[in-house]
Amino acid sequence: MSTAVLPHLPARRPSAVASQAAPAGVRERWRMSVEARALVLVSAGLLVFGLATLYSASAIEAMDAGRASTFFLFRQATGGLAGICCFAVAAKLDAERWRGWAWPLMLVVLATMTLVILPWTETIAPRLHGSRRFLLGSSLQPSELGKLAVIVWTAMLVVKKGDQLRRFTKGLLPFLVVVGALDILAILEPDLSVAMLYTLVMGVILFAGGVRMGHFILLGVVAIPFLWHQAQRLQYVVLRVFSFLDPGKAPAEVGYQLKQSLIAVGSGGLFGVGFGEGRQQLGFLPLAYNDFIGSNVGEEWGFLGIAGLVLAYGAYGWLGMRIATQARTPFQSLMAVGITVTMVVTAFLHIGVVIGLLPTTGLTLPFISFGRSNLVLSLAMTGMLVNIGSVRERVVGAHATDPTGRPR
Repeated sequence: MSTAVLPHLPARRPSAVASQAAPAGVRERWRMSVEARALVLVSAGLLVFGLATLYSASAIEAMDAGRASTFFLFRQATGGLAGICCFAVAAKLDAERWRGWAWPLMLVVLATMTLVILPWTETIAPRLHGSRRFLLGSSLQPSELGKLAVIVWTAMLVVKKGDQLRRFTKGLLPFLVVVGALDILAILEPDLSVAMLYTLVMGVILFAGGVRMGHFILLGVVAIPFLWHQAQRLQYVVLRVFSFLDPGKAPAEVGYQLKQSLIAVGSGGLFGVGFGEGRQQLGFLPLAYNDFIGSNVGEEWGFLGIAGLVLAYGAYGWLGMRIATQARTPFQSLMAVGITVTMVVTAFLHIGVVIGLLPTTGLTLPFISFGRSNLVLSLAMTGMLVNIGSVRERVVGAHATDPTGRPR
């Protein structure tokens, strides 16, 4: 395939998949780049900070429910252990293999998200907080896996389409049909925030792949009225928007979370009130350990805590884009772009909500908010980024060679 239709991507370099099998007595290993090593450190720091923040935000609520103070922390830790295992596997697994798994992954997500919303599946997909997003109680959230499916499938099809990507019917239309189906399933849960995230990530990957700008304009013309029409059907979305635009006139029950979040962040000041000393987790702020955990950071760690999060996720984004520009193949480059955008945009949207810059979305804070599906996915996608930012080398005793067999 010619890379002329991928103007934002580096020229294709030899993939580890195409490398010859190692001779007897020679083993192969992945050597991480500086960016990949730094990404591991940033992610580890966010994970440790997230577990501590989660405990502070959830301990009192757990005890009020008659559970141990470490109930939510323990459940998150089990997700963290599973996520670390997924990270280790993804970091060692050649990222090019995901290209062959794109369609199976997308079909699994479409099937499970359909299963979630069917009227006769409530026994395995119960309604929680007014929506149906989980299978098997709260063990599996298919819409989280959908983020990975959109990234891998879109990157695969962009590379496969080649020159056809600049045509609407054979280029852009298939993306609108498949990802549009995911959007509809997410809206029916209902989860409009995730549906919009799917569309945004798809659009960024298409832009990086070289789609025509006119098609982007057409996509916006079609998508915005559709999303607004769907939002009007979901009364809570409209109320959240109006609450954001005019908080003083919004119903108390609609703007309550945002007001309490602003109280928390404002009371934190510059340095915060101290770890474990926050007041919002006493029951004033609903879901303080999940959708609004950034408020806990602002209250206990102050402006410096919020600024630290912004810098950490900014570093994640910079490292991810550096890895994307150095990727071994166009597919891996596009996948790195999609993963980076998903992680960073989700984080910044969450932070924007808790400080009142954006309407309430319900998006979690990667590595920090309670939610095992999201934590496992975040660690797995980070592992994929690490692999994309690594090079396979051959090792004979203490001597290493590059994929061509020449000594390093």
